[in-house]
Amino acid sequence: MESITERFKNQAISATPVAVRKICCIGAGYVGGPTCAVIALKCPHIQVTIVDLNQSRVDAWNSPDFKLPIYEPGLEDVVRQARGKNLFFSTDVDKGIREADLIFVSVNTPTKKSGVGAGFAADLNYVELATRRIAAVATSSKIVVEKSTVPCRTAESMRTILEANSKNGCRFDILSNPEFLAEGTAIKDLFSPDRVLIGSLQTPEGISACKSLADVYGNWVPQDRVLTVGLWSSELSKLAANAMLAQRISSINALSAICEATGANIDEVAFAVGKDSRVGPKFLKASVGFGGSCFQKDILNLVYLSESLHLPEVAAYWRQVVEMNEYQKRRFSKRVVDTLFNTITGKRIAVLGFAFKADTGDTRESASISLIRDFQSEKAYVNVYDPQVEHSQIWMDLSEASPSMSLDQIKKQVTICPSAMDACKNAEAVVIATEWKEFNNVDWEAIYAGMNKPAFVFDGRLLVDAEKLRKIGFQVTTIGRGERL
Repeated sequence: MESITERFKNQAISATPVAVRKICCIGAGYVGGPTCAVIALKCPHIQVTIVDLNQSRVDAWNSPDFKLPIYEPGLEDVVRQARGKNLFFSTDVDKGIREADLIFVSVNTPTKKSGVGAGFAADLNYVELATRRIAAVATSSKIVVEKSTVPCRTAESMRTILEANSKNGCRFDILSNPEFLAEGTAIKDLFSPDRVLIGSLQTPEGISACKSLADVYGNWVPQDRVLTVGLWSSELSKLAANAMLAQRISSINALSAICEATGANIDEVAFAVGKDSRVGPKFLKASVGFGGSCFQKDILNLVYLSESLHLPEVAAYWRQVVEMNEYQKRRFSKRVVDTLFNTITGKRIAVLGFAFKADTGDTRESASISLIRDFQSEKAYVNVYDPQVEHSQIWMDLSEASPSMSLDQIKKQVTICPSAMDACKNAEAVVIATEWKEFNNVDWEAIYAGMNKPAFVFDGRLLVDAEKLRKIGFQVTTIGRGERL
């Protein structure tokens, strides 16, 4: 793919790239916060202001003790170095918009819960509100960058809104710059990205705006890692990348079910398959299922897009990736019930981990939510522990998962514990739902002594040494490993 420099040589460009001196990011969440904090750190000559209407979130970003609203390894150090120098957090959205040369739109795009496309299409309400605000407030020309994950051709809608509402003398260039961060390693990913993707209209003005953003990243990202493509290709690339990663997880999870039925070992199968250079070893770790804010949402977006384009076979293909993920969660919770003598009524189950993966406090689409809901429906008592997730978030997620139950009813069955040891006390079984390293290092002998017997461990993350636990006395069930010899 040709670089921006080559593209400039090959095309007659009349527009002059803007030298970006002030950046505004609308949205102080999981994407906007870390991304723009790193931009501020790496570009000390650029003033970066992150704006959000949520006062408590902004207050957390500005907290004197750096108790930030999201947990991400390395993030606090970045914010400590840049905040107050060229990195600012504010609720004054209008001021941020007016002063900026370049505006990132990094707002939430959840899956629609009602109306046309409910359950599949992205809800673009926040994107539209942000776009309309930019048009209403801006008094000078801006480069507007889609940072949120959006369906194809969202930029077209944004451009229509901006052009219909802009003031005289204001022009807006739209870019797509999707994030490819993995929660838990986001700062590392931002410091040294595999690639930075920038999509623009292939007009002189669009390519010029693209160059302006590429120059920002060029302060620390090698030029050969900055990929420039058309606007629509950029939007689709984000959905495609997440869909294909999720597809690998669903594929290995489908094979884990076969392993359990045949006596094969999913770790050994994945290792053998990953040695094929055409496949590679990444994203071949079986688990209780994938979660997070992107994978399921982006695949459902792809399903909806395919159906909208009258491609039902394509839609069915991608839909199966999500269905396999849901099947894996159901299969795991059923295995717990089956192993505990076909009933868990009145039994206490410890669920270790509530975040969707280790090294994050994010719980969106976490497998733990589905597991606990299933255990509740079987009238079990659940003790849950996670080292990072706020208690209020756990109660909110469980309430949304069981809308027919009041929070008081849920609290009669679910207890949030201060440690793994407390969660396991007097339990019949331990379910490992998140791969936090500390779960491998707990005193399993002490846990065994405090549990009802027989004591069961269900490893949904291939985390613990099953043989070591069996020697202690546990009955161990590991996902993707059958008992047959």
